[in-house]
Amino acid sequence: MSRSLNSKSQLFEENQQLRSSLVELKLTTRKDTAELQAREERFALALKGANDGLWDWNLETDEVYYSPGWESMLGYDEGELEHVYQTWENLVHPDDKDGMLKATEAYLAGKTDSFEVEFRMFHKDGHDVFILARAFSVISKQNKPIRLVGTHVDISKRKIAEIFNKRTATILEMIARGKPASEIYDAIALMYEERHSGMRCSMLELEDGKLLHGGAPSLPKAYCDAVHGLQNGPDVGSCGTSTYTGKRCLVENIETDPKWANLKNVALPHGMRCCWSEPIKNSRGEVLGAFGMYYDFPALPDENQSEDLKSAARLAGIVMERDQDHKRIRQLAYTDELTGLASRAHFYLYMEDLIKISQRHGRKFSLLYIDLDNFKIVNDSLGHDAGDLLLKEIARRLQGAGREIDFITRISGDEFSIVIEETEDSLAAGHFCQRCLDTVSTPLQLSGRTLDPSCSIGIAHYPEDGETLSTLLKAADTALYSAKEHGKNCYAFYESTLTEKAEYRFKFERYLREAIEEKQLTLVYQPQIDSVSGKITGVEALSRWIHPELGQVSPVEFIATAERIGMIKLLTDWVLESACKQAVAWKKETQHSLRIAVNISAGLFLNQDLVQSVRRAIDKTGMEPAELELEVSESVVQTNLANLSIFQELKKLGVSLAIDDFGTGYSSFASLKHLNVDCLKIDKCFIDDMLANDDAKLLVSSMTEIGHNFCHRVLAEGVEKSEQFKCIQEIGCGSVQGFLFSEPVSAEEIPKLLDRNYLD
Repeated sequence: MSRSLNSKSQLFEENQQLRSSLVELKLTTRKDTAELQAREERFALALKGANDGLWDWNLETDEVYYSPGWESMLGYDEGELEHVYQTWENLVHPDDKDGMLKATEAYLAGKTDSFEVEFRMFHKDGHDVFILARAFSVISKQNKPIRLVGTHVDISKRKIAEIFNKRTATILEMIARGKPASEIYDAIALMYEERHSGMRCSMLELEDGKLLHGGAPSLPKAYCDAVHGLQNGPDVGSCGTSTYTGKRCLVENIETDPKWANLKNVALPHGMRCCWSEPIKNSRGEVLGAFGMYYDFPALPDENQSEDLKSAARLAGIVMERDQDHKRIRQLAYTDELTGLASRAHFYLYMEDLIKISQRHGRKFSLLYIDLDNFKIVNDSLGHDAGDLLLKEIARRLQGAGREIDFITRISGDEFSIVIEETEDSLAAGHFCQRCLDTVSTPLQLSGRTLDPSCSIGIAHYPEDGETLSTLLKAADTALYSAKEHGKNCYAFYESTLTEKAEYRFKFERYLREAIEEKQLTLVYQPQIDSVSGKITGVEALSRWIHPELGQVSPVEFIATAERIGMIKLLTDWVLESACKQAVAWKKETQHSLRIAVNISAGLFLNQDLVQSVRRAIDKTGMEPAELELEVSESVVQTNLANLSIFQELKKLGVSLAIDDFGTGYSSFASLKHLNVDCLKIDKCFIDDMLANDDAKLLVSSMTEIGHNFCHRVLAEGVEKSEQFKCIQEIGCGSVQGFLFSEPVSAEEIPKLLDRNYLD
């Protein structure tokens, strides 16, 4: 019994102790839980206060937890982003993604001791957020990373400040190095656009009250072109107003602000809704231009934007003032004060650069050295003031004689120079010189007296006459001295034979121009014979030129010259009308219908005026269109639409078309399927080789067969031997033309030949 009581008593004590232990355990658990909750709350508050975002990546499940602070950092509400890990890849800037992943892999592989990476992520509204990521790995018992836990810190303000300072330093370096103003303007605009997401910037220069485009890399060209050249004023947009008043102009809404009433139609279509402008001034406070900031929504600048507008205008002012100072310095150094032409110093710099470029690219140019004749007499008799007036007038006349791309210089005193670039034709400079001589020698009134100025010109070519500036100048000066020796008021090449050739060429062109204008050329006609019947079926009209001094000139020479001097159209119009008129006259006289062929220049054939010229000749003479055949060189028989359309227009008139010199070009056969022609004229070179070369005979046979398959007439040109004619007959070529049958004859001879059979 007593033992039983003792056992119960002992059991009761143990039970009480257990209860006490349980109570103590509960109290301890509650205390630990409270402490844990307090720690979590303190950690969350610490992250919130530090503006950090917490993330926890489970490497085994590939699940990632991101704290609300992380989402908020990118502009999202808590829980707005689902499937965060997949979203993370889309939110990281593509240029930074590979670097971020490589850093992660290196840390988890144990190649680096710590994880700390800077990269960019996209904010919800589209701008970049610069992130500093730090993390540590959680290792399993198997010593394997199972989690990566870390924080994201928004370091955008620091990075933007660093980038801005770096950009500013780069721009200052560009200014110091003398980079072009337009490049620096663009760099300034891009720097502030990067600083303020969605902003677009522009710089306008002010010159004589006009706004000139300086730089606006993000604004549309159409808008920049519309603003360029506008006269500033109190209601000419934001920039026009700020340059006019010299004060800041802030326009909150372009659509409703009266200052934009006349310009909003060119701004609104490009999404420009507000514009803030700050005048750009130099160190003396003078307005040089305006810096403009644009957004695609109505707004006024906040404190940061306002300060940046001021600093941007100040920075642009440094560039504009430097650029204007440099322009004034260059103008003083590179411009002749009296005439406004390039100065001697500018000439030397220009020539040195031109020689380097020409040497590198294998180009040629001509240097003209010009000296006024008897200028000293003007100075001595009329005074230096009159001499200065004459020099200014001569400079103006030389500019009028030249092209915009020609570089004209006043070397010194009464000496000038003109540089003509890329002159492949060595004689072309002679034409330019003659134009200068004619222009300069026009009489003028000076100090109450009539003067007949003149000049002498020496011509040197690069690289033939000199490969350095000194040798080229010496050659031009030597040529000038030669011109002076030949009586002045003339030009001379450094190479005397070129002078003679140029003089002949100029005289030849002048005579030809007169001959065409005065209709001094004549036409002869070469019969075209049917190879079966032996009868004349048509004639080719050929122009001839016999000059009293030059004698009989080759058509090859004067036709090529007419093309070069722009007289080929006038010549062709005359040939067309004369040939058609003659064909009509023959028809009335003989009652025979003859097809008359006229050759059309390759250069003229691509001109739409040709169709009008042909129509005019037909209408004026009463020519039957079907009896007029236009021969076109194979060189223009291409398959482009321009040529095809002219062929079609001519066919609509009812005239025949022939391909001259067929077989000599690369496009012969390919062109036949595109062009509606009537006749193929096989070139004389194939006929010449037929008797001695079987391949040539085979080619003629093939061309004849192809022509017949396309239902074209085929005519063999240049037949001079009876053996050639026999081969042509065997091949089946239907028509022939050549000296074997008749040389070109006068119009009066053709009626006498019509009844003749050339096979007898």
